[in-house]
Amino acid sequence: MHITRTFLAGAALAVSSFVGGATALAAEEVNIYSFRQPFLIQPMLDAFTAETGIRTNVVFTNQGLVERLKAEGMNSPADLVLTVDIARLTELAKADVVQPVSSAVLDENIPPNFRDPKGLWFGLTTRARAIYASKERVPKGTITSYNDLTDPKWKGKVCSRPGDHSYNIGLLGAMIEHVGIDASRTWLEGVKANLGEKPTGADRNQVKEIMEGVCDLALANTYYMGAMLDDPEQRAWAESAYMVFPDLDGHGTHVNISGMAMTKSAPNKDNALKLMEFLSGEEAQELYATVNHEYPVKPGVPLSPLVASWGEFTGDPIPLATIASHADEALRLVNETGFNEGP
Repeated sequence: MHITRTFLAGAALAVSSFVGGATALAAEEVNIYSFRQPFLIQPMLDAFTAETGIRTNVVFTNQGLVERLKAEGMNSPADLVLTVDIARLTELAKADVVQPVSSAVLDENIPPNFRDPKGLWFGLTTRARAIYASKERVPKGTITSYNDLTDPKWKGKVCSRPGDHSYNIGLLGAMIEHVGIDASRTWLEGVKANLGEKPTGADRNQVKEIMEGVCDLALANTYYMGAMLDDPEQRAWAESAYMVFPDLDGHGTHVNISGMAMTKSAPNKDNALKLMEFLSGEEAQELYATVNHEYPVKPGVPLSPLVASWGEFTGDPIPLATIASHADEALRLVNETGFNEGP
């Protein structure tokens, strides 16, 4: 198991603060293991503490979290896990390190397709798997569906991060559910044939390649547009492209989630539930929309002006649990087609 030095240091501090205080303090805190970077969640946690007086302690890591929870077992000080992507949430459930949660508040705030049928995880925000297109070289209206990425006229003009990344596995999982394995394989082979280079890097790198003329089209999540616009060094990348909300065989645009789950150990279970319910409520959902440039999972919560400026789209209503059930098949397709080897 590989855990970063930063995580070990953070975990040592967190365990000290999680379990080293007086017993009375335990009722006033919630302990969080987070895949999400602290600055992305801190505004929501600060708002929770301001409203309830309950302190939050956070350990951040982008790897080794499931292994850590398994090793700690019922002695784990963690109450909640905050993470991105249905794949990571499903991994927690399969590892049996989280517990089912029953809450009328969560059921009211979070649509059924964005939560686990058994209550093992709940979505917090949604993001669309968009196609970024060059403003200079791709006239608006040219791209309308994921299938357009396979059109031979785009040969050598498509960029993508590796196919086995969870964001692309999620898209493939939705495709398998809607059109089947064979059509999904044909689509993946078509995209591979049009790649301008070997898949590498993250979503933002693909948009940078559009600016540099390497590609005309790229797959990337919507919130990266806001993240790039916020970064002076990356603003030009964002400004070189516009986003398309592509259709998946008549089912709308593929969406994924960030989410939360209560650990099996949860020493502060009641307070952890209070935090979960708070994060699904209107105040926190508006903060998520503003700070992270994501779409609120709670219906009716307004978008941030920037996110709203990207336009409306119809999201695929398929349950995320169904998408997750096709993850192994999607990974096999990536390997069988040699997608990561490039064109």
